[in-house]
Amino acid sequence: MFSAKKQLDKTYKQAHRVPFDDSSKIILFSDCHRGDNSFADDFANNRNIYFHALKHYYNEGFSYCELGDGDELWENLSFESLLNAHKNVYLLMKQFHEEGRLHMIWGNHDMVYRNPNYVKKYLSTYFDPKIGEDVELFCDIKYHEGIVLQHSETGQELFLCHGHQADWWNYLFWKWSRFLVRILWKPLNVMGIADPTSPAKNYKELIKVERRTKKWIVENNNLLTIAGHTHRPRFPEPGDIAFFNDGSCVHPRSITGLEIEHGKISLIKWQIATTDDGTLKIVRVLLEGPTPLIDYKTE
Repeated sequence: MFSAKKQLDKTYKQAHRVPFDDSSKIILFSDCHRGDNSFADDFANNRNIYFHALKHYYNEGFSYCELGDGDELWENLSFESLLNAHKNVYLLMKQFHEEGRLHMIWGNHDMVYRNPNYVKKYLSTYFDPKIGEDVELFCDIKYHEGIVLQHSETGQELFLCHGHQADWWNYLFWKWSRFLVRILWKPLNVMGIADPTSPAKNYKELIKVERRTKKWIVENNNLLTIAGHTHRPRFPEPGDIAFFNDGSCVHPRSITGLEIEHGKISLIKWQIATTDDGTLKIVRVLLEGPTPLIDYKTE
């Protein structure tokens, strides 16, 4: 019998722990669903926005936490097709990784990454046709089901996961879901018909997933929890249930994420804006915060 509580408990207890403090700078994105640049690749519409934003965070010294579903491996058979479609993005992520600033979580759409052997086989190197040999990509990268950011001074914990632990269908039957997506929903998606099993496109499922997650947070002393999966941004006020969601990178014409800087958390959006002279540029918009993390701490 599936239990969201058991799955979230297990993910939290086995989570990879990462220390941070008020000098740390962290950007959290999820649900990029990087595809093969076909008509079904939802990421392709926002890839320039995403690349610009990630380049900004790299230059500003941020660490990058990706909370699952970064790669769309339900619609696509191999990582190689994604790499070829969005190589500039992966090479930028490689720079984060080489500097110890990349923290990766797997979601239901890239659940194959929970197998370290799969990750080592397909993500460690790639073939560079310019020199005719394999070159390093994400050597020794580790994917986790959950990550706990622990403040080195206050002891406050921030629990990061994808969020499908509260979604029985997409956690237990992800292989069946993947089969349906590849055979049925990918071609229908091109015609604009949404997959009804996805909580991001099914409001009733979204509410159920959020309700189960919030119940678990309350039972765990209002543990500050950050997830993705539903694609719906959430930014609670201090005193409310501390359930955050960074949204997704496949919103129409924009991406959303959560920034942690100076011990505070903010919900942000990157989008294309038009200047008075008609020039298009990518801009960062502050949606919520910054709010001190300590305001969410419970004893």
